[in-house]
Amino acid sequence: MNITISGRKTIIRDSFKERVEKKLSKLDRFFDEDASAQVTVTNEHERETVEVTVQSKGMFFRAEKTTGDRLDSLDLVVDALVKQIVKNKNKLGQKLRVSAFDPIYHDEPTEPEEYHLVKTKRFPVKPMAVEEAILQMNLLEHEFYMFRNSEDGEINVVYKRKDGNYGLIEPLGD
Repeated sequence: MNITISGRKTIIRDSFKERVEKKLSKLDRFFDEDASAQVTVTNEHERETVEVTVQSKGMFFRAEKTTGDRLDSLDLVVDALVKQIVKNKNKLGQKLRVSAFDPIYHDEPTEPEEYHLVKTKRFPVKPMAVEEAILQMNLLEHEFYMFRNSEDGEINVVYKRKDGNYGLIEPLGD
């Protein structure tokens, strides 16, 4: 697995990088060698946030944890990722290694979880600027808002982040 580690408002020491590589090696059994992991460590007001995003075969797995210690956050993030993968192992099927779930993970028989779509909304998607979409989302008191970006004509989504800032999701070209 190719691992990239970055820090925001903090310095990443070599000892932590080694710990990250050791911890993420637990995930190697689920993914092929072409998988990549992006690890971001953020320090804000004595709180250490570790965010890990793993990409493999078009699938993304993401977890983020915040504690007073970055090592604790790292442990919790890796545990959360393993739980995500194991919980959804039936749905992930061909996307993971065939030998990923050795007998240790077969102890708990799990029924496939069904997704129940309970509502569908349809509405016109008008072209607007990103700032206008954020304003519209806030006026509606929603956590996200889909719109057609007036700059490129693509469907985009703005969303409110846990830190109070905003994010933008844009499609990648083919």
